Amino acid sequence: MDTCAQCGAVSETPCEELFQQLLALDHSRQEPWGPLHGVAVACYRLQHPASLTEGSHVFPLELLRAYVEGGPEAARRMTEHARRANSHRARRPEHTVTAPRSEAPTGFAFTIAEVAVDGGFPADGYPGRVRSWAEATLAGWRG
Repeated sequence: MDTCAQCGAVSETPCEELFQQLLALDHSRQEPWGPLHGVAVACYRLQHPASLTEGSHVFPLELLRAYVEGGPEAARRMTEHARRANSHRARRPEHTVTAPRSEAPTGFAFTIAEVAVDGGFPADGYPGRVRSWAEATLAGWRG
């Protein structure tokens, strides 16, 4: 068993490998994984801050807040809005880039290892595990 230095997960499978397995399920677009793709990516990136660049934590945090407060539909609407705004045909509004926290959190209460259960991300209970993952991620970033 290894402990991830970034998120604190204790698992026989490294977090990056688990994330690649989850992405394969997400990209199948099947229930229950596909509809929660954006939330899963946000959780993973925020719990593995080495993947973050200046200001890149802002949208994932907003997405997780929308998901926890308004459910999967709120997260879907936010993701669709961002996708349309990112189109090369869309006029890009001016925005302020926020610098990342000087010290990103580590040691989250619920990680990708718990979402994976046995490493296979079983469908049964998956939405609840993702919600716990999102809540733990937000709690960690609140400090």
